[in-house]
Amino acid sequence: MDFPRLTRYTRGMSADHEARLYQAWVQVIEWMKAYAEEKGVQFSKESDFPDFIYRMERPYEVPTTLMAVSLSDARGEPFFFASVSRHAKLKHIAFRVPGGHVHHHAHWEEGKGLVLEGKFPLDKERLYQMADRARAALAKAS
Repeated sequence: MDFPRLTRYTRGMSADHEARLYQAWVQVIEWMKAYAEEKGVQFSKESDFPDFIYRMERPYEVPTTLMAVSLSDARGEPFFFASVSRHAKLKHIAFRVPGGHVHHHAHWEEGKGLVLEGKFPLDKERLYQMADRARAALAKAS
């Protein structure tokens, strides 16, 4: 079976730019793991990249197999999801709150790193604030 070349999905995005996005994704995963440990919640892998991605030709290796992760409360109810896009032309990291309309996108911008909604630098503190708000919303809904 033939698989499409990565460049088909990344027109306009250099391999270096894409590699930096996936390195930032690894950092987001680490921040979420740290949040879970510090706050006493659960960190879970929701999905890996589809298997065929690892058979495609590409100029670099994806630094993790994790494609989507979540944070859950003590009952196992997820309150915050994060995922990284693989096939979108403008790749991003998405953050979602289950059961709500809240979602954010972070893109890699040269010289700025991860930028949330095109305006705000995404760092560990901002990610923790987003997760805290999502956790509080779940607690209110329960």
